[in-house]
Amino acid sequence: MNLSVAVDTISLAQSIGDGETLVSASQSFELGFFNPGNSNNRYLGIWYKFNPSTVVWVSNRKNPITDKQGRLVMSDDGNIVLLSKDKKIIWSTNSSRVLENPVGQLLDSGNLVIKDNINMSSDSYVWQGFDYPSDTLLPGMKLGWNLRTGFERYLTPRRSADDPSPGDFSFRLDIHGLPQIVITTGSRKEVRSGPWNGHQFGGIPFVHNFIYKAMLVHKQDELYYIYEPFNNTVKTHEFLDESRTLHRLVWSWKTTEWSILYTWPFDSCEHYAQCDGEANSGASLFSSKATEGGLVTLGGPCLHRWRTHGPPLFQTK
Repeated sequence: MNLSVAVDTISLAQSIGDGETLVSASQSFELGFFNPGNSNNRYLGIWYKFNPSTVVWVSNRKNPITDKQGRLVMSDDGNIVLLSKDKKIIWSTNSSRVLENPVGQLLDSGNLVIKDNINMSSDSYVWQGFDYPSDTLLPGMKLGWNLRTGFERYLTPRRSADDPSPGDFSFRLDIHGLPQIVITTGSRKEVRSGPWNGHQFGGIPFVHNFIYKAMLVHKQDELYYIYEPFNNTVKTHEFLDESRTLHRLVWSWKTTEWSILYTWPFDSCEHYAQCDGEANSGASLFSSKATEGGLVTLGGPCLHRWRTHGPPLFQTK
């Protein structure tokens, strides 16, 4: 059982041990130690407070702790550091910026940030976990590029249910030409969407809904995909599994389980250059319909149907 610290911040000279957690102000997210699946290894992660089995971010994916003696501290130089029992650094935020009064805070968005305790603006963040996503894209996370520095934010799946270390492929925004979503293995494109059409990326299921708004944002020094729910009570995220499949999940407060809104890719035509040399085979031209049973139909050159795992979660216009 985890002992929750009654705060969402960690400051200088404070630490969190295995079995202790930070909880965001609205009780949405929790940060602490966990072991995945049947593994005995320990990792520092963030999960939904209402559904602890859904881990959305992991810090030490490549370097697990082999016992329950790990400890998270705020170091004198203002970094959040994960230590083993012999004080070996397992993971660190590794920020070079120095703050007068640094604190680490778990936000209600699920973002772990380091900031100056005096300045509450997001502009004061010297480091944030949202810049280093794992296999989950949460609302407010950016998928894309800093055009000035070349820094990229992308998803990598876990290797298995027992091993959250990064898999061999990734889910990212390709900005060479018209922006599109791609799944790559190294430099090889395995799957790609069509370009952004103002509402969605072609070929990725789109349901006219009241759940979230998807956006492609192009600023002077940034180009990224992001989404936000229309209602803060709605819990939704995108999750990339180890089989190269992206899932859009929505939490049902009625059934207390995740429902699948859509998955992608849903057809071999989505695999790069497999059909007409453009990987689309017309699959991006579809209409969507939601029925009372939660059945979604995508019509086009291929017809795909699947049922969500709960009551209807969205409406069509």
